[in-house]
Amino acid sequence: MTDINRYDGRMPYRKCGRWGLKLPALTLGCWHNFGGDQPTENQRAMIHTSFDAGITHFDLANNYGPPPGSAEVNVGKLLRDLPRDEIIVSSKAGYLMWPGPYGEFGSRKYLLASLDQSLKRLGMDYVDIFYSHRFDSQTPLEETMGALETAVRQGKALYTGISSYTSDQTVAAIQTCTARNFQPLVIHQPNYSLLNRWIEKRLLNVTGEHGLGVIAFCPLYQGLLTDKYLQGIPAGSRATVQGSLLREGDLRPEVIEAVHQLAKIASTRGQTLAQMSLSWVLRDERVTTALIGASSPRQIIENVACVKNLSFTGEELQRIDALTRSVELPTSPWAGE
Repeated sequence: MTDINRYDGRMPYRKCGRWGLKLPALTLGCWHNFGGDQPTENQRAMIHTSFDAGITHFDLANNYGPPPGSAEVNVGKLLRDLPRDEIIVSSKAGYLMWPGPYGEFGSRKYLLASLDQSLKRLGMDYVDIFYSHRFDSQTPLEETMGALETAVRQGKALYTGISSYTSDQTVAAIQTCTARNFQPLVIHQPNYSLLNRWIEKRLLNVTGEHGLGVIAFCPLYQGLLTDKYLQGIPAGSRATVQGSLLREGDLRPEVIEAVHQLAKIASTRGQTLAQMSLSWVLRDERVTTALIGASSPRQIIENVACVKNLSFTGEELQRIDALTRSVELPTSPWAGE
C-alpha cells in the first residue's frame, strides 16, 4: 500500500533543463545495497519509503550490484509494486559487463545489446532515461549518440543522457546530436559535491546554455559529508572497501577538520551535515536532482528532510566556500574539466 499523500508538496519536482520531464529533488541511486541473489525486505522497504516520500526516480546501470546486473533484477522486481506511469527508471551502459571487445565502452553493438539485457533484467519494455555511462575516445560520437537515438526510435527509452563526460565532450555530444538530427540529450550525470566542485568551472554553464538537466551523483562524497567519519574511519565503511570512490587519502586531518566545521554550520541551520550537503548541491536550480544512496529507510527519511531548507544566506555560502575551497579534492575519480 502506497501513501496517497505522496504528492502533497513535501518533495519539489524540477524540470530537466528545458524539457518537460520533471524529476524529484532527490533520486534514489541503486549503485550500492541493491545487489544479491534476490530482493531483501530492507531493499523493499527502501523502495517503498522513497516512493511514499515523493522520490519517483530510481537510477540504475547495467553493472550495478554486486554481482553486476543483480541490482536491475532486484529493483525491477520491487518496482512492480509501484505504478509504472508514476515512476522514472534510468539505466546506463559503458562499463565492463562481459568479456571480449564488445562488452564495454560506447560502440553501437555494446550499447544496444546492453540495453536489451537491462530491460530483460528489469522486466520492463522501456526505461525512461538511457545513458552513455562514460565517454569512449575510441568510438566516434556519432556512433555512440546514434545508438542512443536508436534506443528511442525502438521505443526502448524515452529520453537519453550522458554521464561523466567533460565539458568539451558534452559540447561535442550535443553538437553531434544536433548535426545528425538525433534525439536531443536531456540530462548529464556528473560527480558533484561540496568536495568535488569541478562542474562549476564550466559544465553547469554548458548544460544551462543547451537546456540539459543535471543529476549530481555522490553528493555526499561516499559518506564523507555525513557524520560517519567525524570520529575516524569506521570498520566496514566504504573507505575500507577496495575500489571505493572514497579513499583513505581523502580523510587527511585538514579534510576531517573542514567536515567538522561544516557540521557546525549545518547545526545552526537546523540540519544534519548530510542534509545541508544535499541542500547545497540543490541550491543552483540548474541542478535538477541529487542522487542519494542509502542502506536503510531511516537514511532516506533523513535525506528527504533536506528539502525543508534549500536556501542559504550569503554569509553561510561564504563560510562554506572558504572551508571547501581549501580542501577540495580535485584528483577524485570522475572529476572532469
